[in-house]
Amino acid sequence: QVQLVESGGGLVQAGGSLRLSCAASGSIFSRDAAMGWYRQAPGKQRELVASIGSGGSTYYSDSVKGRFAISRDNAKNTVYLQMNNLKREDTAIYYCKLLSTAYWGQGTQVTVSS
Repeated sequence: QVQLVESGGGLVQAGGSLRLSCAASGSIFSRDAAMGWYRQAPGKQRELVASIGSGGSTYYSDSVKGRFAISRDNAKNTVYLQMNNLKREDTAIYYCKLLSTAYWGQGTQVTVSS
């Protein structure tokens, strides 16, 4: 079993920043496991916005490239998503996921106001 708990969401003005955290635990969790951040806006499909592989390689969707940064602290079993220059279209529920598995966090709401 794996537990993923997101935190750090909230309400921010456009142009502002937030940092999301995803704390992982569980008997089968590997500290360097590939992790991803997804988001789902109202009426839209869930989409992958960033991921980090076991070797530290990263991926970003075009919509967030240059503004978001994914990182990890293996000692804390935590993955972060630093979000800068937020836009209204970034408003969504953000989820972390243990890639290649069915384990998801519960999500954290990010709302960007104009």
